[in-house]
Amino acid sequence: MKNNSFVDLDKAYEICRKETAQWAKTFYLGTLLLPPNKRKAIWAIYVWCRRTDELMDSPEAQQRPINELADRLDEWEAKTRGIFAGEVKDELDAVMADTFEHFPQSIQPYLDMIEGQRMDLNTSRYSTFKELELYCYRVAGTVGLMTQNVMGLDPAYTNAPWSEKPDPSKAAVALGIANQLTNILRDVGEDRARGRIYIPQEDLKKFGYSESDLMAGKINSQWKELMAFQLKRAREWFSSSEAGIRWLSSDARWPVWTSLRLYRGILNSIERLDYDVFNNRAYVNKWVKILEIPICYLIAQTK
Repeated sequence: MKNNSFVDLDKAYEICRKETAQWAKTFYLGTLLLPPNKRKAIWAIYVWCRRTDELMDSPEAQQRPINELADRLDEWEAKTRGIFAGEVKDELDAVMADTFEHFPQSIQPYLDMIEGQRMDLNTSRYSTFKELELYCYRVAGTVGLMTQNVMGLDPAYTNAPWSEKPDPSKAAVALGIANQLTNILRDVGEDRARGRIYIPQEDLKKFGYSESDLMAGKINSQWKELMAFQLKRAREWFSSSEAGIRWLSSDARWPVWTSLRLYRGILNSIERLDYDVFNNRAYVNKWVKILEIPICYLIAQTK
């Protein structure tokens, strides 16, 4: 690592902790169940991802022309490549370089996430779910790949000479996609204000709900049927991700189950709102979170 002697790593990680706690309350709760070295790495990765997202989606970014946003993403990509090459210029660079030192990983998921932000430069509609799936992989499925080496594998699957090392990548990506689909359904109203519609056009057509209906925030039987279909799809992605959790190290299974179940709980909240995500924000009640923690502990020991 180069040029990092000026950085107080503990202070830099504390900045990441505070930012994670402020902006990702449900996710943050899950990270607290990890050992200290792993939770710090996850906070650092979260902040890198958030800063990447803010290049496009912050209120300030919304006021800037596309060419400036494109330049920003190019600069961020160059900065990210620099971190992987050991160049440290600020606190975030330092914690990321420290994370990579302790939990080696590929640069590709980071570059893919930046590419996902580039999709938002010129794409505000998705014709098919297949198109949306690529976007979801880039902006969220990549997070699973970024964090899987931090979580680690259970030695039971790797120590014996005859063991075939399992690959949790597919499940990790599935969880990221499930989370992003949940974000899309929760944030329909906010995205509408930005002129973006992430629900596939083929689904709008299938359920007879028009783009103008969505922009007007119209809640009718077609909208409810459309949303029920979207929630079912998101839950299927969560289910697909569950199979890979058993391969994770014992100190990671509990927090991953907790994060999965709490985030999936947002879908239940959308249902309780009768699908009115135009005028309400779906979230998981604090008491539900408290009750889920011991439940997830038991699940982590048995599944």
